[in-house]
Amino acid sequence: MLELRPNCECCDCDLPADSLDALICSFECTFCSACNERVLHGSCPNCGGELVRRPIRPAEKLERFPASCQRVLKSADCD
Repeated sequence: MLELRPNCECCDCDLPADSLDALICSFECTFCSACNERVLHGSCPNCGGELVRRPIRPAEKLERFPASCQRVLKSADCD
């Protein structure tokens, strides 16, 4: 099950579980579409993997399977 991390690892903007702006790699590194367009260009700075839109978990499933609350920030990797 995906963690659905709550923020962009570059700019720390909020990415709620229903965000259409959230992108992830196969390791679930999470970034916003603005950082992807500005700096990342479709490639994860942590692993080099492809960034794709993160799926949205249905609201009724979030109660039983909530999104992660743990924020990850690695802005040095986004320069």
